[in-house]
This record gives sequence, structure tokens and C-alpha cells, in this order.
Amino acid sequence: MKRETVKLYDLNSKLRTFQARVLECVPEKDRFLVVLDRTVFFPEGGGQPSDRGVLNFANVLDVQEKDGIVYHTSDRSFQPGEMVSGGIDWPRRFGLMQQHSGEHIVSGLAHRLFGLDNVGFHMSETSLTVDLNGELSAEDLALIERLANRAVWENLAVKVSYPSAQELGSIPYRSKKELTGRVRIVEFPGYDICACCGTHVERTGEIGAVKMLSSQRYKGGTRLTMACGGQALRDYGERVNSVSSVSALLSAKPAEIEQSVERVLRDNADLKRRLSALRAEIFQLKAGAIAPGCGNILIFDDDLTPDELRRFALILSERCSATAAVFSGGDSKGYRYAVSDPTNDVRPYAKELSAAFSGRGGGPKELVQGSISGMQKEIKLFFEQKAFRCQES
Repeated sequence: MKRETVKLYDLNSKLRTFQARVLECVPEKDRFLVVLDRTVFFPEGGGQPSDRGVLNFANVLDVQEKDGIVYHTSDRSFQPGEMVSGGIDWPRRFGLMQQHSGEHIVSGLAHRLFGLDNVGFHMSETSLTVDLNGELSAEDLALIERLANRAVWENLAVKVSYPSAQELGSIPYRSKKELTGRVRIVEFPGYDICACCGTHVERTGEIGAVKMLSSQRYKGGTRLTMACGGQALRDYGERVNSVSSVSALLSAKPAEIEQSVERVLRDNADLKRRLSALRAEIFQLKAGAIAPGCGNILIFDDDLTPDELRRFALILSERCSATAAVFSGGDSKGYRYAVSDPTNDVRPYAKELSAAFSGRGGGPKELVQGSISGMQKEIKLFFEQKAFRCQES
């Protein structure tokens, strides 16, 4: 019977290298599951990803724990009894420690200030999300962020303990589930006490910074996206670069880009309104060139939006007193269309058109819209067979 792996990361989260004896090595597909008598590799758990690193000259790609035994997924095999030297990817581990520690403080504050529980937690090298079982306002989140950074600046010592069952009963710790056996308690004095198996910084100052990036309603509660330490610094750098780029494009100072973007949006909306009015005039002119009551008509026009297709088809069908079909697009990318008739039900056309050209569409009996894939000449032939007279813009 294998004994449990000695978890050196529990004793010192800053250990980076170690030596250990191989107890077992089991092939699994093109990988090997390696069991050691002790390890600094943290196995995935509690929302924290597993460590990565090396054992001798082999890469450790994943680490999992089952029944107290830690399994290292390696790309090379080892012999039982062999002594190995190992090391973790320290920059990655430290970044995860910063995130995990910052999450503790934020979750602890949400619990203490607003009575909310952390019901979900996901962490990777690039993202950190926390799910709370209640809603928080922007002001609430600003308060949590401000106090979380105060905890960082206070540079508090993080306490890790294994209290007895009797002691545990008197500790107001957070936990997502009922725990039995030996319980590991992690405390950020004045901010959070939580049962947790993960790795954390030794002092809160090592977190560096805590920044809320966004929040959204999620399953009746709030999902927070946040960044800590190096991740917060990278996010800030990316945002500064984005602001600088937009500032240069708008020829505006960074502090003025919001007003500049609003002006661009207003100008764009005004241009769209003017373009829409011009399009309407063009549609009327094109329709005016067609003899009234001429019968069914098919037109191909360039770069029309779904709304413009609808408007043009309605104008044409009134002019022709019959069915008007308008298509816009190309043979390679497909066509959008609108078919209108002031007196007849055009829905059968949409159904037949979709069947013939792998399309989809629908609408009320006087106007149908949709999209299809096909060649223009084939679409013309289809409507000629349906007794249409074809025209081109």
C-alpha cells in the first residue's frame, strides 16, 4: 500500500527545487504517471491549476492528487527507487499565488461586508474569476477593491494552521463544503479566514495589487473578473497601449479620448442618417424608371443592408403592383434578399428559394427576407422559371 506523498509546498510555498525517490511510474498513452515520496509540485485543486516544471530531464505537464497520492504527468519514464531532482516553473507558480491570495481577500471582504459567499472560482495564468451568490453595485465593488489594496499595503503575515477539531469549532472560517479530517486554515488577518489547500504568498505585500476588471450578473449573483500582481501589471500595460493607440488615431490627449470617441460616434450616426436618406432617394429614382404595373421584377444591387433590401423591395412591389425580389451580395459570399408583393403571399417563394439554394428566410405574407448560397445566373434562372422578368441595377 502506497503511503501519501509528502507535500513540501504545504510546508513552504516558496520551495522551487527538491529531490525525491520514485515510488511508481505507470504508462498512460504517450505519457507516464510518476509517484514520488515527496514533491513541491502543487496538484490541481481548490480552483488553482497544477504546477508545471521538470523532473531530471523530463517535463512535468500536469499534476493531480488522489487519496493523498500526487501523480506527476511526465513525458519520460522513471524506474521505481530512482532518485530524481525536480523544479517547478516558479514565475508561473508565483503568479498563481498572487492571484489566489488576492482572491481570498476579495472573497473575505464580500463575505464580511455584504454576507455573500464565494460559490465558484476559476484561475489560470491569464484570468481570474470569482462567482458570488448575490449582486454587488459598482460602489460596492469599488469599496472591496479599495480595502483589498489596503490589505496589500499593510503587508500582513499570512497564517497557515491545522487546528484540532475542538479549535476548529470556534473558528469562523469560510468553506464551500463540509470538511472532515485534518483541515488546513489560511488566514489573512482582519480580512479572511478560509479552509484552503492552495498555495499563497507569505505576506500580503507580495500580492502587489488587486484590480477589479469587470463584473456581470451571473446565475442570480455576480461574476467578478479581477487581476492581481503581475497579471494586473500586464493588464494595465495592455490598456495603456490601447489608450495610446486610440489617442493617436483620434489626435486627442489620452484624457480626452472619451469625448473624442463620443464625437466620432455622433458623426457616424449622422452620416448613417444622411446615407439612409440618400439611399431612399436612389430607390425612388430607380423605381421611377420602371413602368408602373410592369409585373414581377428581379433586381441585383450592391452592398445593401437587410433594412435597405426590405425598403427597396417594398417600393418596387408597389410600383410594379406585383412581386419584387431584390438581392445583394456575391457568388462567393452568398446573397441576402427581400421579396415583397402588395397582394399575394410571398412566403412560398422563401420556402422554395431556401430549398433550392441551401438558404433560410421568412417573414409575413407581404414581405420575406433571408439569405442563400448560389450563383447569380442560377438565381435568375430560378425566377425566370417562376415567371419573373429580370432587371439589373
